[in-house]
Amino acid sequence: MYRKLSEDKLQNIIDAGIIEFADEGFTGANLNRIAKAAGVSVGVIYKYYADKQALFLACVRHSLSALRDALKEVAFKSDDLNASIRSVVRTLIHHSKSNEYVNRMYHEITVGAASEFTKALSDEVEGISALVYTDLLRKARDEGMCRKDLDPAMFAFFFDNLFMMIQFSYSCEYYRERIKLYCGEDILTDDARIEDELVKFLTGALGVKD
Repeated sequence: MYRKLSEDKLQNIIDAGIIEFADEGFTGANLNRIAKAAGVSVGVIYKYYADKQALFLACVRHSLSALRDALKEVAFKSDDLNASIRSVVRTLIHHSKSNEYVNRMYHEITVGAASEFTKALSDEVEGISALVYTDLLRKARDEGMCRKDLDPAMFAFFFDNLFMMIQFSYSCEYYRERIKLYCGEDILTDDARIEDELVKFLTGALGVKD
């Protein structure tokens, strides 16, 4: 009789999948290596996921859930827009440092390496941050906490572009070297400086007073 896997074993499959997809890309990823790393058989993986595509989507969605929950928890925690933005930036930096493989897997999608999933995943990936940031900025504008002439959706898009670069700068080799070129070799060891300067840039754009 087949025995269902424990939650820990299921998590092992997801964790192994994230690392494999980050390291090898969707095309190069191999279910045999994922199974070995997770300590299960390939047959067991197929009992839970129809194919490699299904596992890939599960890995991405698992990762999105963690980031979504973290962002929603901090974005509206304070009535002070400056404090809310700082909380979002700090959360993104922490998440980026703690989830290098997740960000590299995300990068796979953005560069078109998993093009068959682009439409579905772009809606899911960007939809989370788009709603959180747009709602935060709309609330701030309507309550007079920032400039009145901003378009919340456009500003959310611009801000998220910056956030994406921060995520990749902590995770992807090219972007690591890029941020070092601009900001110095030791910049990625100085989270406080990145946080302070990014918050300063964002609040300045919004016209938020200290």
